[in-house]
Amino acid sequence: MNATVLTYTLYLILAVGMTIWVARTLHKSGRIFLVDCFHGNTELADSVNHLLVVGFYLINIGFVSLYLKTSEEIEAARGVFETLSGKMGVVLLVLGGMHFFNLYVFTKMRRRATLANLPPPVPAMNRVSKTHDILDTL
Repeated sequence: MNATVLTYTLYLILAVGMTIWVARTLHKSGRIFLVDCFHGNTELADSVNHLLVVGFYLINIGFVSLYLKTSEEIEAARGVFETLSGKMGVVLLVLGGMHFFNLYVFTKMRRRATLANLPPPVPAMNRVSKTHDILDTL
């Protein structure tokens, strides 16, 4: 096995493994937010959570696949590590970006759900017409 094939193999194992780990973490932790967003409707929350994970897998594994090829010839162990390091760094940045995008979406959904449940604002008890009226009462 030459160094390029070894690099490709290690890259796919590491990148897909990281994608699976991040997706499982998002799925497990995101459920709580989604249940809250959907007012306790666990079936809907679980369904949306599953669809989000499927989309996450499709986008990230698609990116990993497209980013597999390298234009340089990898000859030694040093080249394997340098190429693998660069590729995994980009994959980790993309996974981090997807994670923060999911957090942003969950936060927006949760905020919208909690705003709908807030009571209406309370009207003011007293009305102040002029500033000097307040000073006269003191």
